[in-house]
Amino acid sequence: MANDLHQTAIQGAAGTKQTMKAVRFHGQRDIRLEDIEVPKCGKGQVKDEDLHEYLGGANIMPTSPHPITGEKVPLTLGHEFSGIVEEIGDGVHDLEVGGRVCVQPIIYDGTCGACKEGLINCCDSNGFVGLSGWGGGLSEHVVVPRASIISLPDAVSLEVGALIEPLAVGWHAVKISPFKSGDSVLILGGGPIGLSVIQALKARGAEKIIVSEIAPQRKDFAKKFGAHYVLDPTKDDIVAKCRELCGGKGVNVAFDAAGVQAGLNSAILATRARGTIVNIAVWEKPATVNVNDLVFRERKYLGIATYVAGDFQEVIDAIASGDMKPAPMITLKIKLNEVEEKGFKALTTDKGQVKILVEVSA
Repeated sequence: MANDLHQTAIQGAAGTKQTMKAVRFHGQRDIRLEDIEVPKCGKGQVKDEDLHEYLGGANIMPTSPHPITGEKVPLTLGHEFSGIVEEIGDGVHDLEVGGRVCVQPIIYDGTCGACKEGLINCCDSNGFVGLSGWGGGLSEHVVVPRASIISLPDAVSLEVGALIEPLAVGWHAVKISPFKSGDSVLILGGGPIGLSVIQALKARGAEKIIVSEIAPQRKDFAKKFGAHYVLDPTKDDIVAKCRELCGGKGVNVAFDAAGVQAGLNSAILATRARGTIVNIAVWEKPATVNVNDLVFRERKYLGIATYVAGDFQEVIDAIASGDMKPAPMITLKIKLNEVEEKGFKALTTDKGQVKILVEVSA
């Protein structure tokens, strides 16, 4: 994706090169807006003009060469984004310049056992555009493989298109969980992924969604997006309340989008016999589980890793049909040169922010 108004040219020994602005991760709390070379569009690739990027905060990035991209820090950020197709490489015949698209950012080798089974999210060497190399959404241009591009219908705006990635995480978690119509659900955490799970459940007709969240603003968002009950773990006994709300049995399924030890302990005990605890959170440090709490109630613990091929399109279809209405998740819009002060720092200090939209070409 490219925006001529934001391109500059520099003269060097090798001749004139076009450069672009990009937000690059150099290390912990070290985010810089830099001029880097505009990527070239090769065979089987698509070059996009990045207009929107949803910022979720700094993630783990390779400090040694990634096994697929060969890149390491400093790297361009942004794995949740949408944009306009600017250039199409040889061998790509089903897209047009000017098309509105979002990007499914998983990088995978296609050769490992998981990939051969279609589980690209479980690739032995996986990574993400915007985290592991191949550029990222927080730049004026990005080149990605054709397989990463999903077209947006007229009913889905570019702004909402930048939400497809986190929504797909929640969608995938619900999709492969044992949830069925009529089941009761507990969600730990009312942040972006917790809200995505709520919306995926509502689209599937969930009638009893319980959310555990501390922050007042996030409690309000949980209610707005369809939670039937919102509990505060600092004030409410989560286990007792879930049993009370579920006929003394506990919930059928619990989704952990928080990654906090105390929350996990409560979620296990709040789940009924033969219920399932679904972990979506990426934990910052090892967690512990009292296995007997699983064994003696025949509970199951299930790990979830992002999404697979097809999940993005299903989310887009749900939005286009009106079954999901995620636009209120956008709580602030900023420009590329404001990412560190109004983006990362706001997300770490202001719990009233859900998703901050970076308008790259604004």
